[in-house]
Amino acid sequence: MLQQKHRVELLVDGVPYIVIIEPFTFNEETRYIVNYNGSPDYIFTWDSELKRLKAIGDDTSAIPESLEVAIAEKLQSGRH
Repeated sequence: MLQQKHRVELLVDGVPYIVIIEPFTFNEETRYIVNYNGSPDYIFTWDSELKRLKAIGDDTSAIPESLEVAIAEKLQSGRH
């Protein structure tokens, strides 16, 4: 199923970010392809330990933690 990309503007720690979000389904779970300000794509999925969405995969340490949390909050709010 093709799902719509969304563009979200966030201001985190005084830094403006243009975030592109594309939901997709993997093993009956909604995941998100996310990039910001032209970054590489990151996959966000539910982390049961943190009880929030989190970026997974290589190089996720490149995402500022406060930005990752802000993106997760936006995704979980459903307003994207």
